Formats: sequence, structure tokens, C-alpha cells
Amino acid sequence: MQVMQVAPLSDQQLIRTYLDGEEKAFEILLHRHKTKIYTAIYLFTKDQSLAEDIFQEVFIKIINTLRSGKYNHEGKFLQWAMRIAHNLCIDYFRRNKRRPHVSPTEEFDIFNVLSLSDESAEQKIMRSQSHDRVRRLVDALPPEQREVVILRHYADMSFKEIAQLTRVSINTALGRMRYALINIRRMVDEKEMMLQ
Repeated sequence: MQVMQVAPLSDQQLIRTYLDGEEKAFEILLHRHKTKIYTAIYLFTKDQSLAEDIFQEVFIKIINTLRSGKYNHEGKFLQWAMRIAHNLCIDYFRRNKRRPHVSPTEEFDIFNVLSLSDESAEQKIMRSQSHDRVRRLVDALPPEQREVVILRHYADMSFKEIAQLTRVSINTALGRMRYALINIRRMVDEKEMMLQ
């Protein structure tokens, strides 16, 4: 007996199915993207309960937009949801006049949600130490550079999407990434020189 493989529905198909009255389709869509969206929010807020609140706001806004028929599908649901999340984070920080600061806490660590292959205890320790160093380097970047690094590497957004989301030109987004990498290399070189 041959088992037939069924391809999963695309985001657009799930949205259409949800709008046709099938609530389960939205659950699948939420489950598919919740880790990336929550992680990006958490990296901006550095506060688990605030990240959870904003995450809920994001999906309430998504549901309201879908139900009102205002969602113009371009096949980029995740990028659209990330833009909503980013805007809600920025709104929060504007209201409270504080800048996001990225670093892990005991409750949440970005590297725990990234899937990695099976590894030995030694490899896990080395990876954990490497991730801690990378986190400290990213955290030491100026806010605009840190934002681009988070959106590019943790939220997996293109530079065009980052530019639209942060309301700067693509060249500015690329420049911020370039300066972030230069600053990270400089910090690594300074640490190596201090160790010698």
C-alpha cells in the first residue's frame, strides 16, 4: 500500500480557509509563525510578560484586519505580521520613552527556540558559550544597528522588509548592518588584544 504525501497549505490558503469559517486554519497559521514573531517581540522588549501582551495584540490586530477584508495578500504573511509586531513594540517604547535592550534572561533565551541537531554535552557547552558571547556583542551595538541585526538574523527579514519596517532606505538598513558587523569585529579584536 502506497502512502500519499499531502503538501501543507500555504499561508494564503490557510487565510482563505479561515475567512471561509474554518477556525482551525488560523490555529495552524498561528502555530506556524508564533515562535519567530514572539522571539522578535521578546528581543525588542526584553520582558516576557510585555512580549506576551504585545504578541496577543499582534494576533488580535491580524484577526481584525483579516475579518475586515483589509488584508491585501502578497504571499508574505510572516513579513506583514512581523511589521505589525515591530510597530506595536515601537509604539510601546514611544509611549514609555525607553529604548529596547536585547539580552537573554533566565526565563527566555532566543537560542533555546532555534532548532539544532543532536549534539554532545561538550558541543552544547561550547555552543552556549559562543551564543553568550554573540549575545553580548549584539547587545553592545547602538540601538539602530542592533535592531537591523535582530530583524535580519533572528526574524529572517530581507533588507527591503527591514527598510520598510524601520522607515529608512534600503541603503541605510544595509549601512547599519555593515556598521554592526564592523563594530562586532572591532569588539572581538579588542577583546583578543586584551587577552594577549
